[in-house]
Amino acid sequence: MPAESSEARPVAPVDKNIIASISRIDQKRLSRYRLDRLRAELRRRDFAASILSDPINIRYATGTRNQAIWSMHAPGRYAFVATDGPTILFEFESSKHVTANSPIVDEVRPCTPWLYFLSGPRTEEKAHHWAGEIDSLLRQFGGKNRRLAVDRCDPLGAAHLQYLGVQLFDVQEAAEQARMIKSTEELACMRVAMNVCDLAAGRMRAALEPGVSENQIWGLLHDTNIAHDGEWIECRLFASGPRTNPWFQESSNRKIQAGDMVGFDTDMVGPFGYLADISRSWLCPGAKATDRQRRLYDLATEQVLHNVSLLQPGLGFREFAEKSWPVPDEFIANRYVMMAHGCGFVDEYPSVPYTVDWNDWGFDGTFAQNMVVSVESFIGEVGGPDGVKLEQQVIIGPNGAEVMSQTPLCDAFTL
Repeated sequence: MPAESSEARPVAPVDKNIIASISRIDQKRLSRYRLDRLRAELRRRDFAASILSDPINIRYATGTRNQAIWSMHAPGRYAFVATDGPTILFEFESSKHVTANSPIVDEVRPCTPWLYFLSGPRTEEKAHHWAGEIDSLLRQFGGKNRRLAVDRCDPLGAAHLQYLGVQLFDVQEAAEQARMIKSTEELACMRVAMNVCDLAAGRMRAALEPGVSENQIWGLLHDTNIAHDGEWIECRLFASGPRTNPWFQESSNRKIQAGDMVGFDTDMVGPFGYLADISRSWLCPGAKATDRQRRLYDLATEQVLHNVSLLQPGLGFREFAEKSWPVPDEFIANRYVMMAHGCGFVDEYPSVPYTVDWNDWGFDGTFAQNMVVSVESFIGEVGGPDGVKLEQQVIIGPNGAEVMSQTPLCDAFTL
């Protein structure tokens, strides 16, 4: 194998204005608002407490992050949030110093992990010990209320808790309802995340040329995000040419060709763990867009702009679906999975389907001020050579939707 070059690799510059914006966030006020929102939802459902193992919910309730991706598949750290009482964070002994200075966590204790990876044949023993710890806390801070809300509890742990007389409920409804309405600090965090996303999109657009691979362009989003204290990318949704239709192809080593349609969906978890979720489609330079590509782009743009214009406080989900842009019959089969969804730490409640899908999984509700929503479009006929993916993230204000991204929806290179 040839020796790797010793020449230093270029480092993407950091935007000082974004870094300054990050430093201005009042993290204590941010965390207090979220914890209060969660407790209000727990109280509304008469839950004595919650045990949170999903790192997204832990982040929301405690303001802490620690090995989030790892703990998504290997749950070991968790938080006990009393509805009326303390917030106790359980961390691995070797890393509890990482979150010891949270302004809203009352106590950090060593966790009792009982996943097989760490406990092997002692899993039963560890689950029994873990359940005893939780039961003791519930008795101390919940009194006679034995209603405990959980987001992730494997069968063995659930069985031990139920044996001790604990009533288990799903916390996710309470968590999603709490996360739905953003505070001033949360909106500031989401604007920062979008600024990082726009910066990355500009770098991706500038680097797009014939012969580069999808992964090379896609890597610029990751690079820019991490350099500005972002966290991860939820999916690998970057595709070019024939891989853009149908949608949901993951980024690959395919070399992009002149005149290829290139589409992506950022799903970017940025600074403070907040989501920047936009989609754009570009034409790779070196060839002019075809009439068909222009038509697809015009239709996708029309769909997004029309549906964004509908959003306002008090609008029902069903009403939104009924008033939404009518997708031409030839594109219905390959339509995007939903028309709109909430945004916060990640994709959140609600998800609004097309009317054709309403009977299968639709549900009603109401858009409210200070919700953040992404509006989706994919236009590509079955068997077509490519397709156009667009998505716009907006804040629902008192008079309608405020577009968050500065990355143009309509790309001049495509027209």
